[in-house]
Amino acid sequence: MASKKIKKVETPIDQRETFVSLQKNFADSELSVEEKLRTLYELQEADSEIDKIYQLRGELPAEVEEIETEIAALKMKSAGLSALIEQFQKNIADSKLSIAEHESAIEKYRKQLETISNSREYDSLNKEIENQTLLLQIDEKNINDTRYEIAAKKAEQDELKDRIGIRSEDLKAKKDELAQIVESTAREEEELTRRREQCAAKIDERTMSAYERIRASVHNHLAVVSIYNGDSCGGCFNTITPQRRVEVASNRKLIICEHCGRIIINPDFEKK
Repeated sequence: MASKKIKKVETPIDQRETFVSLQKNFADSELSVEEKLRTLYELQEADSEIDKIYQLRGELPAEVEEIETEIAALKMKSAGLSALIEQFQKNIADSKLSIAEHESAIEKYRKQLETISNSREYDSLNKEIENQTLLLQIDEKNINDTRYEIAAKKAEQDELKDRIGIRSEDLKAKKDELAQIVESTAREEEELTRRREQCAAKIDERTMSAYERIRASVHNHLAVVSIYNGDSCGGCFNTITPQRRVEVASNRKLIICEHCGRIIINPDFEKK
């Protein structure tokens, strides 16, 4: 009976895992430790150059997004005013119809006054005329007030239109500026991205996760640094013990700075 091939079980990546388990996983690979360390260094180099390109763009992407959001909000507000003005105009049309009905009723009651035979009917018709006249005046007042509201909303809408025009020009200028920078760095960014992907493809998922986590946690996004001035971490500049310096120089182990958590590599990689 043939023996079954034992399949290696991959341990799920734990964002809180210790670097002891990471070091063990790092050494357990088809690539040599030295080659993996060199690949990490090249990955960091590519990422640092890409970071410089993003820094060249500065706040432009965020500014473009902010202006686009502002213009969208202004247009939404203007659309809301248009809907409100349309409703106001409908209210005016309804009030005009109501006025016509009141005028027709008043005319009818006045004709009836010519044929009445007693004072009681006369008083009753006059009361109806008075009520219809009052309702007519209310409608006329509503029309005047609504026209005032329409004028105010149209003035507000004109201000919004001017603001949208100004911000649209600002947006175009920002987009043109950003496009020039993107165009001037597109080829370089494409090459750097290709290099980054090549390096990332050589590194196991667990190490990449740790690398990205370190980059995200430090202000300068340097996850991989060399020894500085012969005895210090190139990231936090704290002194490294002689034993650790020897281990770094040997290129046989993943060494993590005990102060800042960055990966420390042999300075010889930089020279090459």
